Amino acid sequence: MDKENKYIPYRVRIAKKTQESSNIQTYRLEFVDEKDAENFSFRSGQFCEYGVPGEGESTFCIASPDTRKGYVECTFRTTGRVTAALANCEENDIISLRGPFGNAFPIEQWYGKNVVFVTGGIALPPLRCVIDTLLDQREKFGEISVYYGAKNVEELTYKAELEEWAARGDMNLFITVDPGGETPEWKNFIGFVPTILEQNPPKSDNAVAVIAGPPILIKLGMPILAKSGFPNDQIYTTLENRMKCGVGKCGHCTVGKTYVCKDGPVFTYEEVLGMPLEY
Repeated sequence: MDKENKYIPYRVRIAKKTQESSNIQTYRLEFVDEKDAENFSFRSGQFCEYGVPGEGESTFCIASPDTRKGYVECTFRTTGRVTAALANCEENDIISLRGPFGNAFPIEQWYGKNVVFVTGGIALPPLRCVIDTLLDQREKFGEISVYYGAKNVEELTYKAELEEWAARGDMNLFITVDPGGETPEWKNFIGFVPTILEQNPPKSDNAVAVIAGPPILIKLGMPILAKSGFPNDQIYTTLENRMKCGVGKCGHCTVGKTYVCKDGPVFTYEEVLGMPLEY
């Protein structure tokens, strides 16, 4: 159970800091208070507010699976004042965490189905949460396929985990980098994610798809999934990049009458098509 008052933050310690690339970090956060660790729970797809005293807060998804207790992980790119302050923190530093907020992916509805993930760059973290949640209960799902890419090898997040996924033997992985972003040692795909998706289309029978990433990836990827036979209500995405306060007060995330932070951030493609074109 999360805190009754969403405005009161937890105190969390940076137990592990992983430098994913030159400006992308992953933090494993453990609760300072043992009771908080015992009581905190979340669902795959939810997000939190992470803060540094005197600097403010930033909104990131929870990047770790909800099947693993006692800690949460977040991955973020350094883009401004708050993220720079967070990036300057070191292991054992104390920061704040508020949440969890938002809705979640309906994973229980996917039992027995094949699940396809399509994502790029820094958009892997919200899907990594879901992927690892599925892998922790692998017997409940059919085929799991992941299409993931970045501009270059350096910008791929979770490199060690990508290798672990490849070694499992129970996943279909299509890992790619944009043309020109490969290294001499690169042995995976070369090409934009939508191109790789179109060249290696997933089967839509008894399947759901989850897509997240830059707007261009979603714009080009959605029609490919639709062409492959995925109904609009069986394609899911997350719109968390629009959020700020997390509790529906600032209005930053509104799309028409929809508050992404409260009504989302998880939506079906059918729901997205019903939103105003401003998004």
